[in-house]
Amino acid sequence: MFFDLLISPITAPLKGLSWIGEKILEQADTQLDDTENLKKQLLELQLRFDMGDLEEEEFELQEEELLLAIQAMEDEARRNAAEDEEE
Repeated sequence: MFFDLLISPITAPLKGLSWIGEKILEQADTQLDDTENLKKQLLELQLRFDMGDLEEEEFELQEEELLLAIQAMEDEARRNAAEDEEE
């Protein structure tokens, strides 16, 4: 216990950096999962259209929504990466 207190000025910053790294990885994984889910939804939408389950107008509307959501997530990921590089 006393030893831990003595070395805490050295280990505390390292533990803090480790915690920050874990949080960044968690957020990246979440964004990747969200992007993958949107891409799967887009594929499912295309299959439904190809099978004749969707009208062309409905397909185009839903496709545009999904593509915009994917683009927004990719833009956000690029901004976050650029901010991380600046720091």
